[in-house]
Amino acid sequence: MEKKIYLPLTEEQAANLKAGDNVLLSGIIYTARDAAHERLVKLIEEKEKLPIELKDSVIYYVGPTPEKPGKIIGSAGPTTSYRMDKYAPILLDLGLKGMIGKGARSEEVIEGIKKNKSIYFGAIGGAGALISKCIISSEIVAYKDLGAEAIRKLEVKDMPLTVIIDSEGNNLYEIGREKYLNEQVKKHSS
Repeated sequence: MEKKIYLPLTEEQAANLKAGDNVLLSGIIYTARDAAHERLVKLIEEKEKLPIELKDSVIYYVGPTPEKPGKIIGSAGPTTSYRMDKYAPILLDLGLKGMIGKGARSEEVIEGIKKNKSIYFGAIGGAGALISKCIISSEIVAYKDLGAEAIRKLEVKDMPLTVIIDSEGNNLYEIGREKYLNEQVKKHSS
């Protein structure tokens, strides 16, 4: 069963999500990849105002392709998340509640997720064209000079995601691997 989540993402909502849950996410999210993260962290270090509100927000690690005429956005598939791992704990400490990407996260990020009762969602890599159909609006809000890596404010409706790391640090990548290995042991010992 899929859980419908409407943003902003509250601590209570995050607490009710568990690793492996399928989610349909709706509301405003922001896009940011490495270059934008680097600029955000520099602003934080310089105690400058950020171009986006982090509290209870969700950042999608994506650099969408240019939109075709009459379309809102181009293909919008997830970027490999570990590239943002050195920045994520700082943003989590400032109120970021969710991240969307693909792939494993570092121990420091997992600790930041647990500490801040946040969530890491997985989007399906290679499904950028399908994901773009869930995007209702797109507006560049910062770092236009970065092109595809500019920060965008997206409105999404029923974006299909899976909870990879929940607010307690349970990690679907580890749970799934253990379950598979246990099933193989049972299969071969029968």
